[in-house]
Amino acid sequence: MADSKANSGLLLDIRNLRIEATVFPPGEPPKNIVLVHDVSLTLQKGKVLGLIGESGAGKSTIGLSSMGYGRGGVRITGGEVILNGRDILKGGKDGFRKLRGREVCYVAQSAAAAFNPAHKLMDQVVEATLLHGTATRAEAEKRAVALFKKLSLPNPETIGERFPHQVSGGQLQRVMTAMALCSEPDLIVFDEPTTALDVTTQIDVLAAIKDAIRDTHVAALYITHDLAVVAQVSDEIMVLRDGKMVEHGETRQILEAPRMDYTKALVSVRSIEHEQKELTPKPLLSVRNVTAAYGGGAVKVLQDVSVDVHPGQTLAVVGESGSGKSTLARVITGLLPPIAGSITFAGRTLAPRLAERSKDDLRELQMIYQMADVAMNPRQTVGTIIGRPLEFYFGMRGKGRDARVGELLDEIEMGKGFIDRYPAELSGGQKQRVCIARALAAKPKLIICDEVTSALDPLVADGILKLLLRLQTIEDVAYLFITHDLATVKAIADSIAVMYRGEVVRYGSKTQVLRPPFDVYTDLLLSSVPEMEVGWLERAMKGRRIESAGH
Repeated sequence: MADSKANSGLLLDIRNLRIEATVFPPGEPPKNIVLVHDVSLTLQKGKVLGLIGESGAGKSTIGLSSMGYGRGGVRITGGEVILNGRDILKGGKDGFRKLRGREVCYVAQSAAAAFNPAHKLMDQVVEATLLHGTATRAEAEKRAVALFKKLSLPNPETIGERFPHQVSGGQLQRVMTAMALCSEPDLIVFDEPTTALDVTTQIDVLAAIKDAIRDTHVAALYITHDLAVVAQVSDEIMVLRDGKMVEHGETRQILEAPRMDYTKALVSVRSIEHEQKELTPKPLLSVRNVTAAYGGGAVKVLQDVSVDVHPGQTLAVVGESGSGKSTLARVITGLLPPIAGSITFAGRTLAPRLAERSKDDLRELQMIYQMADVAMNPRQTVGTIIGRPLEFYFGMRGKGRDARVGELLDEIEMGKGFIDRYPAELSGGQKQRVCIARALAAKPKLIICDEVTSALDPLVADGILKLLLRLQTIEDVAYLFITHDLATVKAIADSIAVMYRGEVVRYGSKTQVLRPPFDVYTDLLLSSVPEMEVGWLERAMKGRRIESAGH
């Protein structure tokens, strides 16, 4: 029997949802774990509910349950998922086939991984519509072109003839949104749709998604770990943690008057106050007129780049993907010899190639990578990982090495109890702390931090930034901090280099770089960082339109 609310404004009614999975611990019998604990929510037609929380909170698991789907062996073991007045969990496989791609559509985090590279965009955009028989090919393509226009895609009449690799990441994410809208569903599940995008691209995609939701009156679940992003598109927000609801309310209430401590922590994240230090006269690292290229010099990725890093201070190198940030790090570390220019470090000229550098060069210049998962040997314990630099650089063995490893574990706020654990037994934030301890073990003068917080949840990233600032004071170490996140830059930098297409377009102390007047690119970068307030997106886009009209 249909729910009595079926004909009202209620579209989705999830009641006491319970989701479990089976895990297989090494050497132990299989056991069931609960991923979602009796969560309930409702969603009105044409409204957007934001699901927010850190990794493992259950956001995507709950979102996918609205399609009756559980990935990776996940099972819905309790509760009801009522869509358009019927419990979809009782519809069986045939019911799910009719539901998915018709009443409910999904927009994934990585559009690049979600599209088939062998098929044209148009064929994939109209596929679900044709499969469900809700329109002819001509009608579906006409609808798709209209959506391409609505989503501000270039050449909307012909972009469908391209293959996925022939459009940018931001364009592909908008094409995926068009694909979800094409079958005219009642509900779209947006699963971190802008997380993988540069900040300047993110704002365009976010605005396009919001306009499309408004114009088509589709309802949406918007999943993200970024409260500033979800604040721009959601009518209500549900905060989740460990598979349980922490708080649920209207967007403005959650932002301005959160009731629960965890929500308050999310709202106050990145409120780090870092007072800019005075630059010392003599830099520790000096990069001068460096030009670098790939493909035997065919593709220049750095053009005449000059920056300094001063002792005990932080230079933030900021810019979008492809701006040359990580390539600069590769040149400094000797992984990519420059074709012009020089690098001096601690008063000596560094050899262009890593293999030609001295042991002191290697020890004093360390690096922490974005993905801690792939930067550690999964077969080695934490003690072995941190102890390796102690053995290699200082010849430490046995009790002396173990004692120093314990001291470093205390410094990174983990403690000696982690010394015998393996990477698989650590959280994302703990893994990154171990990588920090490994770098510090070499007693470096400079650490290059390459997007070290971008893969972490906001609260975890906040903890890592505070740790790095504290360690900088204790160890008197300098950082070259590569990031695309302006909030991170403001939190940690003493000086800033803004990069665009392989060139430094703005450079100086944090105060100088963040003070107007700005060049065009820096202005765009700064104005694209979402703020945690309702209505920010509309003001930001209006500012862009006024600026475009002025030019």
